[in-house]
Amino acid sequence: MDAVRCYTLDYFPENILIDILSYLNVRELVRNSRVCRRWKQLVKDQRLWRAVDLSTWKRVTSRVLWVLLRQYLGHGLRLLRLRGLLLSARAGVFLSESWLRSLGSKCPRLRRLCLIHTDLRGLPSCRLLPLSLQVLELHFCEVPAGFFSEGDGIETLVLDSVPSFSDQHLRSLSAWRGLTRLELRDLIRVTVAGLKSCVPPGSHTLARLTHLELETCSRTQMVALGLGEGWPGLERLSLGGKEVGPGLLSLGRLQDLRSLRLRTCRLTQMMVLRSCRCLTRLRLLEFIEVEFVEDEVRSDETDRPPASDDDPAPSLRRALRSMLPACVTHFTRCTRTVNKD
Repeated sequence: MDAVRCYTLDYFPENILIDILSYLNVRELVRNSRVCRRWKQLVKDQRLWRAVDLSTWKRVTSRVLWVLLRQYLGHGLRLLRLRGLLLSARAGVFLSESWLRSLGSKCPRLRRLCLIHTDLRGLPSCRLLPLSLQVLELHFCEVPAGFFSEGDGIETLVLDSVPSFSDQHLRSLSAWRGLTRLELRDLIRVTVAGLKSCVPPGSHTLARLTHLELETCSRTQMVALGLGEGWPGLERLSLGGKEVGPGLLSLGRLQDLRSLRLRTCRLTQMMVLRSCRCLTRLRLLEFIEVEFVEDEVRSDETDRPPASDDDPAPSLRRALRSMLPACVTHFTRCTRTVNKD
């Protein structure tokens, strides 16, 4: 027992200590690096800096970012999540051009960058972002007019509640040669004409796009899909919001569609069946938090399967299985409402 009591953390293997330190957040890691030289060396191990989330650190400034970049961030970084000063009383410059260039040179394996409440209007374009980026997420950010002029390496772009994003920004995405997935959520300045102008074929269209997600409460954006002549090459589509119904009318024109996701909306069985009957290549159909509305069941309808929490629309599932035998259907947190009118 005396021998056991004299043991300290110095006797633990390095892999075990790093595994223990991996449960700490960034702020706690920085504090532990000040304990001793060995702990400082352990904290700098790049296995601890593969996914860095600074969105919960409320006092992150440009000075803190420089300290992290110079002392800790390196070739191991794959994911970086930042919260800017857009809603802060301190304001000031958060992401500078020099810091972004240093980030790209020191972290050549950075694949995903997520920015929240960040003012990017001080940057001329997204060309200053690391060239290794494959996924860019902007949540509640502000962008300048020509920000999306170049971005060849980015494959996935997520735009969530970006007030300044307009049709001009959307059309500029046609220059992104590698863009295959686009998620648009609550963009108030994107119009029907802007979305329609990006539908291929054409010279300034999103011809390589295979995954599109629209989630908004605006009726115009949902109807936009129904105004075009289809979308060649589009394989995955996700629609969400209160006005999904009008957009469903155009699904029959998406002949290449293989995956369809409908979420947080209100649908009827007849609406779904009419929209999906022409999708012969559909292999996955997902309903997430969907409210299914149906008429009151009459006493003479005894052949109708009963609904349950696990299967809120059994008749719809059976009809889809008969109409699309190769398609898999999933229901997640869906409800059923009976219309008694």
